[in-house]
Amino acid sequence: MSEIRLSAKKKILVTGGTGLVGRALLARLVCRPDVRALAWVRRVDALLPVGVIPVPLSHSRTFAAGAQAEELHSVIHCAARVHVMDDKANDPLTEFRKVNVDLTLDLARSAVEAGARRFIFISSVKVNGEATAPGRPFTAADLPAPIGPYALSKYEAEVGLRKISAETGLEVVIIRLPLVYGPGVRANFRSMMRWLSVGLPLPLGGLDNKRSLVALGNLVDLIDTCVDHPAAANQTLMVCDGEDLSISELLRRLAAALGRPARLLAIPNGWLAMVARLLGREDVHARLCGSLQVDMSKTQELLGWTPPVRVDDALAETARDYLYQSRS
Repeated sequence: MSEIRLSAKKKILVTGGTGLVGRALLARLVCRPDVRALAWVRRVDALLPVGVIPVPLSHSRTFAAGAQAEELHSVIHCAARVHVMDDKANDPLTEFRKVNVDLTLDLARSAVEAGARRFIFISSVKVNGEATAPGRPFTAADLPAPIGPYALSKYEAEVGLRKISAETGLEVVIIRLPLVYGPGVRANFRSMMRWLSVGLPLPLGGLDNKRSLVALGNLVDLIDTCVDHPAAANQTLMVCDGEDLSISELLRRLAAALGRPARLLAIPNGWLAMVARLLGREDVHARLCGSLQVDMSKTQELLGWTPPVRVDDALAETARDYLYQSRS
């Protein structure tokens, strides 16, 4: 009887299972009684949540021989070559394409061969562009305007997946992400927590820009919904927390979550832009001071989905994890 129940479970394969999104997603999937969670790994000793089955890849095959990838229900592709600051590659676009395009499309074809009916691709809002005008958030219906190798590679992967879908009947779900934060977050978000924790004065107190973010708990909930929801098939979806923040407001609320004062100086944005130009860091100024908003109304209406985690609760969870990791 137990063997029958086991075989009836949906086999869902997650790539990028040791990353921020993949690890949290696997932890969610192993709690579903109707799912067998598999993780695509380069090493069978990869650190994964308890209950996850590793599926190794080989140099010549997407799935190594005997890798338990037969009769897949879905693949959730979180792995990617992410945006690299000060990329040292001679040809960055070629390097991004190797992972974000070629490997993605090889995986989709292998998923079809393994019987998968749905492929969920974690893409980026950067496919839409780098910034939004006031009151003009990006939508899934906008014409793509990717800038830079990372965004272009994500867009090309989306195009290739839609072609495979048309040829094979594979249901493709594309989810474009803004900045993701949550326990274990690194890069710029972690740097902000470090600045606030040490009480560093920041010249960002006078900004009124708006940026969409997505908490890890909200993103994982949406991906989990997309595994089964029939209306998600062959859709491009936007996601966010539903509450856009200026960088000034984000820093104040994050400081409160950390139990620290926010030492913010109200420096005019024009001055910040001038300093950024002098230092050759216009890109940093754009990420901190520009607006980037997304409209996820299509996602909510199509799936009947609402972000379950409030922004302040997600910031508090992120801050607790940061403080714990800092102490240990």
